[in-house]
Amino acid sequence: MADDLYYREDLALVHHQGFGFLAVQCAPAIVELLGPVRARGGLVVELGCGSGILTRALVEAGHRVVATDASPAMLDLARRHAPGAEDVRRLVLPDDPIPTADAVVSVGHVLSYLPDAAAIDRALVAAARALRPGGLLAVDLLDLDYGASRRDAPDFGRVTDGWAIVTRFSLPAPDRFARDITTFVRGDDGSWRRDDERHENVLVATARVPALLAEHGVAATVGESFGAAPVEPPPFPGLRTIVGRSVEAPA
Repeated sequence: MADDLYYREDLALVHHQGFGFLAVQCAPAIVELLGPVRARGGLVVELGCGSGILTRALVEAGHRVVATDASPAMLDLARRHAPGAEDVRRLVLPDDPIPTADAVVSVGHVLSYLPDAAAIDRALVAAARALRPGGLLAVDLLDLDYGASRRDAPDFGRVTDGWAIVTRFSLPAPDRFARDITTFVRGDDGSWRRDDERHENVLVATARVPALLAEHGVAATVGESFGAAPVEPPPFPGLRTIVGRSVEAPA
């Protein structure tokens, strides 16, 4: 993934300040899931840590965390927001090796940013193989339902004193969901600068993921939450959770 493809400096800042609610919402359930990992002092690897919102919650709960992301701008924010992490490093899926861990976690449909379903499969397999026996996997993915439910979604805009964002949604294919995002960020001199990013997400049939992971020693289930609360409320379903445990030494 190119350094400047997703979440350059301006959008990374806007996302951190205005759109971290999913990580905040999911953090308590993931912390609870990882209780046994914390009890034995295990290592948590976070994929797509973004600006470090979940990272910080894990660290504050007593976890050892290696936080990773493909965006250099997001990593800069994460280092400042979650200084207690053991490491914050760049990792580009699906090819960069994932450190061996007692848990691999990810929120914000990070794997759905990969270029195609085959790359998502490779990343899932890599995560499974990175787990120590008994290790926990907790990630989310965009199902095909995600795009269908947003076929007629209206454009979105938001303005604050320091930034503004406009997002246009489209469904270029049944397995693709796209957002054309324009940000305006106010500089120190009061002037505004503009940046544009196009985010394309790959949608998959998440029901087939448990069988894939089972081939690599992870027993997993597909759900709509990491705990009691769904990861995304209606009327837009389709963000699925994959939660599993390594039941044997990975190949």
